[in-house]
Amino acid sequence: MSRVAYVNGSYVPHGEAAVHIEDRGYQFADGVYEVCEVRGGRLVDETRHMDRLERSLGELRIAMPMARRPLGMVLRETVRRNRVRDGLVYLQVTRGVARRDHAFPKPGTPPALVVTAKNIDPSKGEASATKGVKVISLPDNRWERVDIKSVGLLPNCLAKQAAREQGAYEAWLVDEDGFVTEGSSTNAWIITKDGALVTRYADTGILKGITRTTIFDLCKREGLRIEERKFTIEEAQNAREAFLSSATTIVMPIVEIDGRPVGNGAPGSIATDLRAKFHEVAEIV
Repeated sequence: MSRVAYVNGSYVPHGEAAVHIEDRGYQFADGVYEVCEVRGGRLVDETRHMDRLERSLGELRIAMPMARRPLGMVLRETVRRNRVRDGLVYLQVTRGVARRDHAFPKPGTPPALVVTAKNIDPSKGEASATKGVKVISLPDNRWERVDIKSVGLLPNCLAKQAAREQGAYEAWLVDEDGFVTEGSSTNAWIITKDGALVTRYADTGILKGITRTTIFDLCKREGLRIEERKFTIEEAQNAREAFLSSATTIVMPIVEIDGRPVGNGAPGSIATDLRAKFHEVAEIV
């Protein structure tokens, strides 16, 4: 069955889906996006994703394309039409279509909305988690408002490509003071020798990941301690465990950073347990 996309009010064949050449997302990366995991045909952590979408749009002064309830209906209908059982649904909102000008278009210009969905074989993620993944480190050269989930992701793409070219799964970005911010598309975590989970505090320097937030809930349930603070690549290499998190990776154990093994070079027990229990606390509707 061919894929289906939602584009500005219509469900269309994925291969024929298109936006106007003067859509500001295309011209200026003037828009935001969300990616929501689909598990068993249902959305994971939808409420938190919608909360973050509204925040990102508000920071850029872009209007919601529709109210939350009908938007949720569009997400579910796109999932249904694509027969997605396990995978993801992607939504993108831009400032809309207007004559190319750096300044905002005239008031009343409707935002543009695109939604797609696709299946992902969960066994592939499980295979990666069983082996663990490698990461490299790179300087963080992104703009200062990465807390906004903007579609302007060129530095992230370059970092991800550098990781792929070095045989790694992800690139951890390092600020000018030598501290890890986050991955090119994931949040970064380490586990200290005494079992504390460490991740950078969520200010404007990182994206406040939805999966990251749900991990906080899981750790509270499991009695695990979290420290929101900075850490260096050296501390990560010497940590008991390390892992990354996102809606598409959930909890992914890291076994090597910049060519040096983490712990015993195998996925750690705490990260593995968090991955196994994650959906017990996530919202699934």
